[in-house]
Amino acid sequence: MDDPCRINALLADARRGMDRVEPADLHAEQTQGALVVDIRPYEQRQRDGELPGAVVIDRNVLEWRLDPTSPHRIPEATGPDVRVVLVCNEGYGSSLAAATLRQLGLHRATDLVGGFSAWRSWRSVSREGLSDRDRSLPPG
Repeated sequence: MDDPCRINALLADARRGMDRVEPADLHAEQTQGALVVDIRPYEQRQRDGELPGAVVIDRNVLEWRLDPTSPHRIPEATGPDVRVVLVCNEGYGSSLAAATLRQLGLHRATDLVGGFSAWRSWRSVSREGLSDRDRSLPPG
């Protein structure tokens, strides 16, 4: 039976062919040069914390800041081959936003599976049993 909810179909279409990033792989993506972009609203970042190494771009200006042809782009938006990993709170809005960036020609744009919430959960589980010194180091 088909899902009658249109947003679920839109989300599935957005994710089709997208190489989404698992929370455990985010640090490796950053190390390899990916531009990680936190698109969560200010209130969520204040409440839940910042994402280390991420550039913060409000969702309402995302396309203008990352389109390499835009006069309003950030310096990191150097061309269509930039690997962009978007992060929202739970990985839904970031999938839709990544699909839009792909339509703009950023063919390597993707998002973080489960969003910041999944990354935070993964990070707390992966850090259990570590010393205080090791806990302060970035994951990876």
